[in-house]
Amino acid sequence: MKTFLIRRSLLTVVTLFGMSVLIFCMLRLAPGNIVDILFASAGYVDEADKKAIEKDLGIDRPLPVQYFSWLGELVRGDLGKSYRLEVKAATVILPRIPVTLQLAAWAMLVAVLLGVPAGVVSAVKQDSMLDYILRVVSLSGLSMPSFWLGLLIILFLVYAFNISPIYIQAPQNVAQYLLLIGLPALAVGFRSSALIMRLTRSSMLEVLRQDYIRTARAKGQGEGRVNFEHALKNAMLPVITVIGIEFAFLIGGLVVTETLFNIPGVARFLVQAILYRDYPVVQNLVMFIAIIVVMMNFLTDLVYVWLDPRIQVS
Repeated sequence: MKTFLIRRSLLTVVTLFGMSVLIFCMLRLAPGNIVDILFASAGYVDEADKKAIEKDLGIDRPLPVQYFSWLGELVRGDLGKSYRLEVKAATVILPRIPVTLQLAAWAMLVAVLLGVPAGVVSAVKQDSMLDYILRVVSLSGLSMPSFWLGLLIILFLVYAFNISPIYIQAPQNVAQYLLLIGLPALAVGFRSSALIMRLTRSSMLEVLRQDYIRTARAKGQGEGRVNFEHALKNAMLPVITVIGIEFAFLIGGLVVTETLFNIPGVARFLVQAILYRDYPVVQNLVMFIAIIVVMMNFLTDLVYVWLDPRIQVS
């Protein structure tokens, strides 16, 4: 285990370094920068003023100098200064991270609580009426965009109860929290639950046909213990992988949902920063997403070992 942790830690560092280079280079492949955008909106270009602004922002320096300057600041915990808002990037980034993390965490909780039990029941009751109903529901979840479901939720609440779940200020109590965060999480989590349900079902069906499951039943163990203690534990390995990937995807993939519900999160703000070529904000937000993805892969490997000790990690 110690060797595994050391190897994965080194791999994590190398991966994040490669991601930082990729993020830095790809952002600058886009034509123009914030100075070009500012002068384009003003309708004229004064080369002297343009060069002065580029020098003030530091984007006139060679790209390697800019990269290592950003990397050094990142290691020190300095996120730089937002070009567009002219304030420290940390002041606009850090308040948005907990909002997106909460939304993604609740969405994944909804997805797991709905998807895993439904997948188990669908596999155990294979080809029954309940199985067909659950499969149809899962197909509807995969076919239904989360923003469309969110829009239906908003229209229903406004029409039926004259309640608007639009995020105007931070929730002050549990009821407001469920309204402003819980409902968007439900809209997002329903689609993920459909994916988890179908994967759990197929994995469970494969495990339930194994010899050790028949042996457990022959020994007189109850169906509940066989299905949940023996079958589900072994069927969860591919499901855990999807849960980790889905959670990492949600951190940066909630743009439409955050826009629809007016949630001041990371994904929505990232798109705005990209449009304005706000390099410090974009670079640090994408690095945050990259760190989440890498850490989720690391945690997934640890969960593998916990679920199946036969997996070698040395």
